[in-house]
Amino acid sequence: MSMLRVITDQPPKDKPFRPPWLRVKAPQGEVFERVRRLKETLRLNTVCESAACPNLGECWGRGTATFMINGNLCTRACRFCDVQSGRAGPLDPLEGERVAEMTQLLELKFVVITAVSRDDLSDGGAVGFVNTLEALQRRVPDCGREVLIPDFNGDEGPLKAVLDAHPHVLNHNIETCERLTPNIRSGAEYRRSLKVLENAKRLRPQVLTKSGIMLGLGEEDHEVDTALQDLRAHGVDGVTLGQYLSPSSWHRPVDRWVPPDQFKRWEDRCYALGFRLVASGPLVRSSYHAEHAQDVLAKG
Repeated sequence: MSMLRVITDQPPKDKPFRPPWLRVKAPQGEVFERVRRLKETLRLNTVCESAACPNLGECWGRGTATFMINGNLCTRACRFCDVQSGRAGPLDPLEGERVAEMTQLLELKFVVITAVSRDDLSDGGAVGFVNTLEALQRRVPDCGREVLIPDFNGDEGPLKAVLDAHPHVLNHNIETCERLTPNIRSGAEYRRSLKVLENAKRLRPQVLTKSGIMLGLGEEDHEVDTALQDLRAHGVDGVTLGQYLSPSSWHRPVDRWVPPDQFKRWEDRCYALGFRLVASGPLVRSSYHAEHAQDVLAKG
């Protein structure tokens, strides 16, 4: 793809506007309002809002949410992500307790904890994950726990600290194919991300490892297949595939709309490669129906 391509929030001339399978209902309902009020009262961030997730209404309506810790400003500026970048403030030492409180009040059975990248901190923000996981273990010990981590710049120390706090699932997204990574993921490296996932499985084999890929960034199908094979070669257990949606004119434009039947073919391919947990569809995101991991964990 030419680097001289004009960035625009309009689809390419030969591509239609957002197809009908990507249309979602506006957030509403009593449960959704309860989650929204409680989140505001406890001063918590959710990636559902910060990353403009299309499934916000559905997930909140089910009484689930993906918490985003360590602030809401990211030290990186990825071309696909709607989370704001900037100079982040100090970590809130009580944030984890509030996440656990909201989890307890909503009687959640499975929670996902993600975070902005904090390259300004020596541990990359790992302490925030640890505090939150420990608070969840104390207050809601039967609740399933997934962490969606940054790469910690490849430092194994912060990764081990998070794993020692006993998440059930460790997720780290490679996001796209190797060729597109330098132009899509600010400060990230494709091979480093694979190594993070491999190290997680080596350090704690019983943890379910997981990653995700977006389609529509300019990748070719053979590159997607290579990325899936790379993930399996590095011991990754689960994968998510979803349609990329450009948040603004600054972000990478959508290169193509992938139809639901092609996502189904990718799902079949993933299971054929040996993945134990697969979510593949236009509206799938990293934490979409993440609670299904409990079924895989129960099987051992």
